[in-house]
Amino acid sequence: MLAEAQSGELPRHMWATFRRVLLAFSLAMIFGIFIGLALGRSGGLNQWFGTWLIVLLNIPALVVIVLCYLWIGLNEVAAITAVTLNKTAMVAVSIREGVHAFDPKLAEMARAFRMSRLTELRHVVLPQLWPYIASSMRNGLAIIWKIVLVVEFLGRSDGVGFQIHLYFQLFETGFVLAYALSFVVVMLIIEYGVIGVLERRAVRWRATA
Repeated sequence: MLAEAQSGELPRHMWATFRRVLLAFSLAMIFGIFIGLALGRSGGLNQWFGTWLIVLLNIPALVVIVLCYLWIGLNEVAAITAVTLNKTAMVAVSIREGVHAFDPKLAEMARAFRMSRLTELRHVVLPQLWPYIASSMRNGLAIIWKIVLVVEFLGRSDGVGFQIHLYFQLFETGFVLAYALSFVVVMLIIEYGVIGVLERRAVRWRATA
């Protein structure tokens, strides 16, 4: 790990992987939240689109990656698209279940106080939805970075997955572990330094309720 860091290879490949993880994670969360909210609030839409969501959930990530590379090409767009598609369905299902678990009394309260859409979203919807969003974020980070490694393993020229593929061919176990564990450390920092802080701030109302 120290040798790769001193040579500059570890930071370069770590950044390439982190960039892909961050972009795919952001897109999956945005699309997944909007789809989940739409399905949770519309029974007809859920009945029609829910089946396709289950299909997407059960397609192996490797198949999605290979198809994206075949259809789009061995490029960055295909890599990000493949990872985003794999995670969006998981987020949408989680958010949909969160919407179904909403307390109807809180919705009645919002109508009684004539809250605006924005105020209701901030003070009624998001606090109830946050546990599901946090769960999706945690699971998303754990799954997305693994999928990104497979994407890089199969069709990229940089990143942690590319380096693991390279050192696998050279039978260099130490270097494989160095890259894998380095990225695990990054994910732990994000979990406790970002997601954990956001979660504590989002649920402060429970302590005073």
